[in-house]
Amino acid sequence: MSEVLVTGGTGYLATRLIADLLLDGGSVRTTVRAPERAAAVREAVRRAGADDAGLSVVVASLTADDGWADAVEGVEEVHHLASPMVQTTDPDAVVGPARDGALRLLRAARDAGVRRVVLTSSFAAVGYTPKPVRDYDETDWTDPDTPGLPAYPRSKAVAERAAWDLVERDGGGLELVVLNPTWIAGPTLTTEARSSLQLFIAMLDGTMSAVPRQRFGIADVRDVARLHRAAMRTPAAAGRRYLALADGPTRTFLDVAQVLRDRLGPLAARVPTAEAAGDEPAPLQIRNDRAKAELGFRPRPAEDTIVETATRLRDLGMLREQG
Repeated sequence: MSEVLVTGGTGYLATRLIADLLLDGGSVRTTVRAPERAAAVREAVRRAGADDAGLSVVVASLTADDGWADAVEGVEEVHHLASPMVQTTDPDAVVGPARDGALRLLRAARDAGVRRVVLTSSFAAVGYTPKPVRDYDETDWTDPDTPGLPAYPRSKAVAERAAWDLVERDGGGLELVVLNPTWIAGPTLTTEARSSLQLFIAMLDGTMSAVPRQRFGIADVRDVARLHRAAMRTPAAAGRRYLALADGPTRTFLDVAQVLRDRLGPLAARVPTAEAAGDEPAPLQIRNDRAKAELGFRPRPAEDTIVETATRLRDLGMLREQG
């Protein structure tokens, strides 16, 4: 069996997926943007109890062609999780790298004869265009021309559309499956605080005085990694999109804060109890029925994800000590 390629190897989700694949006895190849990043991937997967002897690392950046032919050589399956690291609020600076990076990987995969790519997109590409009733499934798309749309959801929508267009128009038999997770949380294998982890740390450290007013779905990083594998092995998944999130109602950040306070006692003593000023978030329904029916998705309770995110941050020494 050939190696499986996982792009963006240092990432929150990628390290979990790599570890799971290694624990199953597979061989994994991953990409990093610079050679010195390889050690961080190996350290992360070892935290999950995986043997990194089965892991090989190649250098490839989504902003350049170099390295991608080597990354996909001899590979039949690619999990594409890499996302360009662009710190800006300028949509044009985010959209181009996101779109071009996805296309660069897909063209390399197509030319190498890869069988299937499972690509991580986001709910941001699904549900950021207003509807009279905020009830979303995989048939919904964020319109990148929505007035006032922030750079991140615009980039996700444009990049995913471009990926589908390339595969449908000039894919050469390459199969594509796209996962659209909501806000990803859950215990990290890395010691770099990114994305949702930064917000958890700010809440638990007391550096956030009031939580943002927003309603969203929560997806456990372990469940999304498992869904990646199911999407790769399920023949009928080719050409499909799948929303990934926990069962039950969507949450607000105040809900998350309350779970932390209820379940973690002193660890959550600094967690804010107030929301920032603003309007109450409108009701929101996000449906995971397709993933459950077609991929056997069985997400864990959101409350467990919230609690285990915080306890892992504590155990890794990523929180300030309580004074």
